[in-house]
Amino acid sequence: QVQLVESGGGLVQPGGSLRLSCAASGNIFFINDMAWYRQAPGKQRELVATIPRGGSTNYADSVQGRFTASRDNAKNTVELQMNSLKPEDTAVYYCHANIMAFGDLNKDYWGQGTQVTVSS
Repeated sequence: QVQLVESGGGLVQPGGSLRLSCAASGNIFFINDMAWYRQAPGKQRELVATIPRGGSTNYADSVQGRFTASRDNAKNTVELQMNSLKPEDTAVYYCHANIMAFGDLNKDYWGQGTQVTVSS
C-alpha cells in the first residue's frame, strides 16, 4: 500500500521561512510527477508547484521567487522551501504524487495535509 506522509508545517511570522517534507512509502515501482497544493479556509485547493521526474519545476505566480520545490528520486521524497512567507500563504499544504505501485496502474495519491499559519 502506498502512502504519502508530510511534515514540517507550523506557525511562523510574516517574512519567515518553513520547510515542508513529503515522503512516499510502500510498494512503489515508479513515481511520475509530484506536486504541492494548498487549501485556505473557504477556498478551493490550488496548485503551488509541480515537480516532474524530469524537467523544470513550475510554480504558481503567487509563490514564484519565494518558494522552492525539490525532489529526491532515490529517497522518494519531495520538499518545499518557503521563504518570505505572507499571511495569505496560510493554508493546509498537501503533497501529491502520481505513482505506479508494483502490479498496479498509475494512481494519484495525496498526503494527509500539514497546516501552515503565517501570523504575527
